[in-house]
Amino acid sequence: MASQKLTEYERQRVENIKRNAEMVAALKLHSKAATLSAATAKRHRTKTYKTSPEKKPKTETPIVIRRSLRTRGMPPDSKGLPDDFSDNFDKTPKSVSVIKPQSPRVLGPISMVDAFSGDGETESNKMLVGTILSIAKETQVGVSVKDVNDEIFSEKGALGSCKSEGFESLGTEKVDESLSGKRKLVKGVVKNEYLDSLVKIEKSDQWLESLDLKPENVARLLPGRIMVVKFFPCSSVRMIAAGNKFGNIAFWNVDSNNEKEDGIYLYRPHTGPISGILIHQHSMSKIYSSCYDGFIRLMDAEKEVFDLVHSCDDTIFSLSQQPNNSETLYFAEGRGGLKVWDIRTGKSSKNWMLHEDRINTINFNSQNPNIMATSSTDGTACIWDLRSMSGHKLKTLKTVSHSRAVHSAYFSPSGSSLATTSLDNKVGIISGVNFEDACMIYHDNWTGRWLSSFRGIWGWDDSYIFIGNMKRGVDVISPSQKRTVMTLQSPEMSAIPCRFDAHPYEIGMLAGATSGGQVYLWTPC
Repeated sequence: MASQKLTEYERQRVENIKRNAEMVAALKLHSKAATLSAATAKRHRTKTYKTSPEKKPKTETPIVIRRSLRTRGMPPDSKGLPDDFSDNFDKTPKSVSVIKPQSPRVLGPISMVDAFSGDGETESNKMLVGTILSIAKETQVGVSVKDVNDEIFSEKGALGSCKSEGFESLGTEKVDESLSGKRKLVKGVVKNEYLDSLVKIEKSDQWLESLDLKPENVARLLPGRIMVVKFFPCSSVRMIAAGNKFGNIAFWNVDSNNEKEDGIYLYRPHTGPISGILIHQHSMSKIYSSCYDGFIRLMDAEKEVFDLVHSCDDTIFSLSQQPNNSETLYFAEGRGGLKVWDIRTGKSSKNWMLHEDRINTINFNSQNPNIMATSSTDGTACIWDLRSMSGHKLKTLKTVSHSRAVHSAYFSPSGSSLATTSLDNKVGIISGVNFEDACMIYHDNWTGRWLSSFRGIWGWDDSYIFIGNMKRGVDVISPSQKRTVMTLQSPEMSAIPCRFDAHPYEIGMLAGATSGGQVYLWTPC
């Protein structure tokens, strides 16, 4: 009877509701919405640094009741002004000195506790110092290196030329168990004589295709733009150091299990953009950093202090060391100048003018540390032989010209090639026995003023170059194919990666830093 009272419009409406309910039930939208809601609630929390706001001490201002001498029953002050008041008033301006504002730069050592930014500075600082000192005492070349060095590498190559036999390719097959606990066949072994390390590389692209970015390997280490990112050259602990444009240096212990700290420790030893961080594998407790403020500081974990090594009025744009020499610093100072600093004497041993504009990077050939490459804003990248650089007659072994500023020039792991990155949207590959072969590969390097410039780095052999792109990805360039062969992308990447570093002991472990302070750590599956 009730259905007879419905109009034609109402019956059509009831049928539509019933049909829609059946469609929703068939698509299982309610169950999927519940699953999505539960997944969103359990979403992984991004690691980030912690800073404590400046606590101002509470001062209780006493209530002052002003009462005259008359009400207090005291006689008036009859001394009055002195007779020579006018004469003394004229002389006072000569004795008054204008208080000059103090410079924020500290011309001396800074304790790590004072430079620490965050809560619980004493406890957190001790935790980081303990970690650095522990990995500095361990053997940094892996357990199997010493066992196989004597058997495999009985002869060392000569170093008379850039292309030496320091890197030896072996045809023996070995098993690499370092990649996520999986056994993979390795057909090539590369030995770096100066870094005293053994790097095993599989001659296939499977490891490259398996690179993955996990949510727990994403962290915001610093406020603002990251200028430098570096791995600690050790195999026992995954540790990353990064510096930003505000003078902060952050350390990220990726393997930390401390939920309170997330393994991130933030310091501010400088007052300007960080231009270089050096972590030498033979002295990892001593970390050098340079800054645009003209300072070079040494973070000594044993003394728990950021000591002042060098200060100048000019800007320091880059910092580097030879792989076989931890007692000498090479840094770019001012417009085109390069200084050699002897750490033992605390003095500059050499000073050269190599370019017409600032030097952005300084890099040494791993097979012949006397061969040095520099990149400059003057549009050139040059290769130098330190043995022939005497007096004012400086001659390059090779000059690579670009139409815009060159932001980086890095030698390949074998030392036989050089990769340059320029603002003219080119990645240059210079190779050959005498670096006579050059090719330019197109790549969009125009980052603008709000992002750090792109700097392409080599991977773990001469096969690939890794560089960021403007679509929040990592382009993989093949020098042999002269093109981009792959792009690493992930939904976990929310910003454009600009600066990179490849782990010297873990194949496939790549760190990328952004202008928002994030660091992404790619690892093989």
